[in-house]
Amino acid sequence: MNTALHEIDERTNLTASNKFELLLFRLGEASGNGQRELFGINVFKIREILVMPTITAIANAPDNVMGVANIRGQVITVINLPKVVGCTPKKGLPILLVTEFARSTQAFAIEEVNEIMRLEWNQVIAAEGKGGKLVTSIARIDSNGEDSRLAQVLDVEQILRDVLPAPIDDITTEKIGPSIKLPVGKVILAADDSPLARGMIENELKALNIPFIMTKTGLEAWNRIQSLSDAATAEGKTIQDKVALVLTDLEMPEMDGFTLTRNIKNDQRFKSIPVVIHSSLTGEANEKHVKSVGADAYIAKFVAEELAETIRKALA
Repeated sequence: MNTALHEIDERTNLTASNKFELLLFRLGEASGNGQRELFGINVFKIREILVMPTITAIANAPDNVMGVANIRGQVITVINLPKVVGCTPKKGLPILLVTEFARSTQAFAIEEVNEIMRLEWNQVIAAEGKGGKLVTSIARIDSNGEDSRLAQVLDVEQILRDVLPAPIDDITTEKIGPSIKLPVGKVILAADDSPLARGMIENELKALNIPFIMTKTGLEAWNRIQSLSDAATAEGKTIQDKVALVLTDLEMPEMDGFTLTRNIKNDQRFKSIPVVIHSSLTGEANEKHVKSVGADAYIAKFVAEELAETIRKALA
């Protein structure tokens, strides 16, 4: 038990140096070229890795759902991950990844687990614009050199939305409350690497009538707040006249949300700006670390009412 707690603490403390751990796995041969590509998922999202248990097929289930498994008394949906991404397993699907994030538990059948790699976030680049909506980023596993192996970091939020689509409720005043009026010239600066998450955040901020700047990585947000500060100084103002609040994801290429928050709170120019972390990474260890880096609030993705309430409280 002490060993397990030590490992959790050690992994949590990695964020102090803009690092994280990525579980690497394979899903079979890719369609088209027959190669067995590497895929990855943040270790913080994984509850456990199991030998494939008995699967109970569910009548009329979605095409990519294998059924459900009874794991430690919890009935969990099992998703055929190779089928989702278009791979053909050659060794069967002997491994089950049980994941917890975004307020839910689900399991993914995979072909093979390879290793856990400790990486810096600057080894990870955004995948947007490089083809494939199911991949948020690409990790250079061995180094930032040209000979490094590459692993595709999957957008699990998008996969779940595609495989198990939930009803999308309209964002209404009844749901999120009245508009929020910011002083003229002030915006919310937001950062999230998932196109799905960015779209949901943008829809909510528009419904709240809040002007915003959306960025795709922590590094982009950090560069943007510095440029806004320079612009404010040139106008005889401060950054507080430009940015009302920073809303950030945690997992992002180049710079994660922990490091972004720490940079903001350690800079005398920015430390008074509220920072709200909005993440699919849940759990006590993450929430504890969010507080340690100085964030003003933490909210799990994605409940429109709760996000609106959290923004209101942080602004107040």
